[in-house]
Parts: sequence; C-alpha cells; structure tokens
Amino acid sequence: MAPFAGYNMPIQYDGINAEHETVRETLGFFDVSPMGEFLVKGENALELIQRITTNDASKLTKGQVQYTCMPNEQGGIIDDLLVYMLDHESYMLVVNASNIEKDWNWLVINNIYQADIVNQSAAISLLSVQGPYAIDTLQKLTKTDLSEIPYYHFKSIELNGVFNVIVSNTGYTGAGGFEIYIDNAAVKALWDAIFSAGRGFRIRPIGLGARDTLRLEMGYCLYGNDIDDTTTPLEAGLGWITKFNKDFTAKDILLVQKDNGPQKKLIGIEMKDRGIPRHDYKILNAEHEVIGHITSGTQSPTLKTGIGMGYVNIDYSKPGTIVFIEIRYQFLEARIAKFPFVKK
Repeated sequence: MAPFAGYNMPIQYDGINAEHETVRETLGFFDVSPMGEFLVKGENALELIQRITTNDASKLTKGQVQYTCMPNEQGGIIDDLLVYMLDHESYMLVVNASNIEKDWNWLVINNIYQADIVNQSAAISLLSVQGPYAIDTLQKLTKTDLSEIPYYHFKSIELNGVFNVIVSNTGYTGAGGFEIYIDNAAVKALWDAIFSAGRGFRIRPIGLGARDTLRLEMGYCLYGNDIDDTTTPLEAGLGWITKFNKDFTAKDILLVQKDNGPQKKLIGIEMKDRGIPRHDYKILNAEHEVIGHITSGTQSPTLKTGIGMGYVNIDYSKPGTIVFIEIRYQFLEARIAKFPFVKK
C-alpha cells in the first residue's frame, strides 16, 4: 500500500508481473475510486466544455464517451480526461485523482456561461474490470446485454440489483473491459459480487503497479509523467484530440505550433541493450549529446525487454532511429519505437 491522491492504494497484491499477465490473459479487477467526477448540466453545458477542452464535444451523442484534455493559457495540459454525454444538456467529466482540486478550480473560473456544475468525486466509486473475460463476468450481474455497448460508449443500467449504475466500455489497459460508476454505499456489495462472478475466470485484484505497466505497453500517457502543465497536446502526440474547428483556451498558441511543427515529440523507447529506461534518464544521440529525457519506463512483462516513453528533439523522433539511454554512467543502445509496444 502507498499514499495516492489522499488515499492509501494498493501497489501490488501478488506481484506486478503476475497481475499484469492476469489482465492480459484472463481477468483483473481494479479499484480506481480516487478518480474525480464532475457533473456539468444546463443549456450552456456544452459551451463550457467546448471552451475548456481541445476535442469537439459537439460530436458526442447520448451514451458516448470522448477522450480529451484541458489546456492552460500557455497551451500546456492541465489534465487529460473523459467526457460522458449523459443526456441532452447533461455531461460527466472524469478527471485524474491527483488533479481534482486543480481541475475543479479551472472549471469554476471558466464557467462564464453559468452552467450547473457539481463535484461528485467524493460520492462516486469507480471499479474497473479488465481482460478477456470481463464481459462474461459482468453479464452474470445484469439483464442488459453488455455486448451491445460499443467501445467508448456506456449505459446506465441495473447491476447487482442497483439501478442507475453507469457501465462504460472503456479502460486504460488495452485488454478490453468495463469501468463502473456507482454510489459509495453500494460499492462494497458490488466488489464482492464481481469477485464471486469472476471466480471461474481466475479473477484477481490488480494494484497500481500493474496498471502502470499495462498502460505503458499501450503507449498511454500518465499525467504528471508523460504530460503536464508544460507539455502541449501536439508535443504529446494528442493532435487527434485537438480540434481547431472550434474556440478553446490557447487555440491560437496551439495553432501556431501546429503550423510550425512542435520542436519536441513524445516517443516510444525500446531497449536493444539490457536495461530499463527510468523516469528522467537522459536520451542521447550517437555523439552522446542529450536530445531528450525519459518520462516513463519499465521492464515490459509481455515483451521481456525495457520500454519507455519520453520527449526528444523532433529531428530524432522517427521510428527506428537509434538512440542511447544513460543508465548508471553507461550508454545503452535503444531505438525509437511506435505505439503501442504490444499489439491488442
């Protein structure tokens, strides 16, 4: 256990590698309740969301989820988040646990449209069921056909005898599965019921350690490591969620960066020599000149080799480029790799 965003959270139960393999091959179960949930309602709800996020929320339909980010006035990323369209003029924003207060303050400051906003983070629990047998397990607890929920969509259903539970075909593992939003009062019973339903599929609880290795194998960003207030979505490879057909904070700054091209880029690193690229390790060129730094790194449980993410000078960002990582005063060979490291 370790402190995380004001909570004590499990880093591992049975070991990171064993838990990682469980999610990839059978069924893993996460408690990610520290995540934040904001409700945004009213006739101007969409206008507020459009102002503070880079993606185009006007494209959402009821029951759909959108990945996006909130830029600050310099174009840096305040947070990456999910937008759920609950209904006409009703949305839920799901934000990172460590950023709840910062994100809420930004939402309040920018609410010039007088939308109805509510911070429900302390009242909602969030469970994540991930892996090949996630749907088989959850289907035992509901009459709703979960196979009819497409990727990045959700339904509000009866689950384990509780009404109005949001079940979302999302997750941050690359293994497939569902995320479940439920009132705190009902979460303990649901936790126990899911374990009972998944027993035949060898379900096991998964800690933050394996959550990190799973998302890293997919090349998914971790806020505070790979993206932060000083990195822009274009530098982080998030141009696909940055839509310039609408107005949003720092649009003009990001448009200039788009036209000129970013000077640095978030890339994947795959070690050729034996070694693990850790956070803040230097990335060097063939002349051993510093061209960037590692933001996240681990020994991939699936590939059995060191992988990482980091920013490099744009001239060195092409996949296949040979680079070197400085590890304990040694220069170990690596190459720039495409995301994801592990194909679904």
